[in-house]
Amino acid sequence: LPSSMGGANGKVVYIDTEGTFRPERIRQIAEAKGVSPSDAMDNIVYARCYTSDHLEQLLVEAAGLMVNDEDRFALLVVDSIMGGFRVDYSGRGELADRQQKLARVMNKLQKVSEEFNVAVVLSNQVMADPGGGCAFMPSYPKPVGGHILAHFSTTRVMLRKGRGEQRVAKIYDSPCLPESESIFEIYNGGVRNGGD
Repeated sequence: LPSSMGGANGKVVYIDTEGTFRPERIRQIAEAKGVSPSDAMDNIVYARCYTSDHLEQLLVEAAGLMVNDEDRFALLVVDSIMGGFRVDYSGRGELADRQQKLARVMNKLQKVSEEFNVAVVLSNQVMADPGGGCAFMPSYPKPVGGHILAHFSTTRVMLRKGRGEQRVAKIYDSPCLPESESIFEIYNGGVRNGGD
């Protein structure tokens, strides 16, 4: 999407660990923006990822594309960062190994971001915190991935359902933005402010 339309004027690498990428949604948004759906899809490099080892391999391949491609890449999306790790590692007995592998993957993502000047967006899952509350206090969900994921992330945003069709994006942690919330809606043309 060109800068004049709010885009970053570059290609996207989309790594999908959960099988949730929907080309029909991209086409729908492109049509609403007056962009050719086939042009929009041609600017997305899609890869389905099954394991944490596969994720590492895909990051190396993505870097190779960014080096060799004539076009500029602007965004790398991993949806969801912990998907492959939850397949490969289960239980507390494997937690240390999982966190070490996660640190390696996050380090690679950071290097790709810095070397090729691309934004990296990671989606993540949350889980209930079994020790986080008591009988009369609510337990808020915690991001999966622990401190490794938190320390490698620059800005963390938590999304939750609001009233009706509205969603709430809350800046959870950022070095340059204050903690705040914004209401938005998902509609056929993409995303818009909740009050529009």
